[in-house]
Amino acid sequence: MATRSISSRIGAVLAAPVIWLARLLNLPLKWWQGMTGTGGMAAFFLAPNMAIFGIFVLLPLVINFAYSMTSGQALFLSDRSYVGGEQYARLMDCGNYLDPTTCREDLFWIALRNTALFVVVQVSMMTVVAMITALILNREIRGRGFWRAVFFFPVLLSPVVVGLIWRWILQREGLLNFILYNVGLEPHVWLTDRFYSFVATVGVSVWAHMGFYTLILLAGLQAIPRDLYEAAEMDGTRAGRVFWRITLPLLMPNLLVVIVLALIRAVQIFDEAYVLTGGGPGTSTLYLTQYIYEVGFASLLRNPGLAAAASIIMGLILVVLTLIQLGLGRRNEKAGERK
Repeated sequence: MATRSISSRIGAVLAAPVIWLARLLNLPLKWWQGMTGTGGMAAFFLAPNMAIFGIFVLLPLVINFAYSMTSGQALFLSDRSYVGGEQYARLMDCGNYLDPTTCREDLFWIALRNTALFVVVQVSMMTVVAMITALILNREIRGRGFWRAVFFFPVLLSPVVVGLIWRWILQREGLLNFILYNVGLEPHVWLTDRFYSFVATVGVSVWAHMGFYTLILLAGLQAIPRDLYEAAEMDGTRAGRVFWRITLPLLMPNLLVVIVLALIRAVQIFDEAYVLTGGGPGTSTLYLTQYIYEVGFASLLRNPGLAAAASIIMGLILVVLTLIQLGLGRRNEKAGERK
């Protein structure tokens, strides 16, 4: 009893400042609610978040657009000269958009082509692998909690750490070549071959982020009523038909979220690829974000305006792709409702 009394007193002392602050805010909040109603209270509580969003998202976006309308190497906007849409025209100056060598900014189009190929391959592989993993982890297997933690663990790692780990594994004298040599196979130069370096960036990205998307799909699988599977089992429905007729349609909202998030992340690929290959060999793994970084910051002849214009174009690409995905998702939902 004495211990409980002491703990109660300590709790009361710690809670006193909070209670005092709540009472202090009670009068102005009641006055504000009386003046503006329920909608005004919602605006009041949303205001801090919107202020942070405006300062750290909208304002940098406006500044970035302003930079894209200027030229020169000066860092401060006031020291740069206004050129209008010249930077965008420079990026779009191409004889043949399918042949980067005919473009004025050939590296931009090479990076755009590499990014497009990376997005198609990586998002497709990510979705399939995450789906298979979620289906396996949703079954009653031994140590299911352990395996779920194992697959999610890479998500907790820094992208730079992921890149360094796999660079140590895949380099010329790395762990993978050491294993191949000891089993009598010929070692290979994984990171200096154009094809294998691209495959490496895709594989490492899938490995690093798969756990996050698996978790989303796993949550969707667990939300599907078990009665549907029991009814299908009683009818003798084959497993493949159950997947296509029950699991996949009911999992479509989660799958749409996975595709949209994976698409956004894939377009912005930078950390793992930059640490792993540095954009090489040559320009085989030069992606759009790395191009923006090098043009705006790393190059001796840096051009922040050109980098800002490229980032605006990348943002527009992301918006268009996301809207397409959401439109397709809504169409599928409406088609499902009609059925």
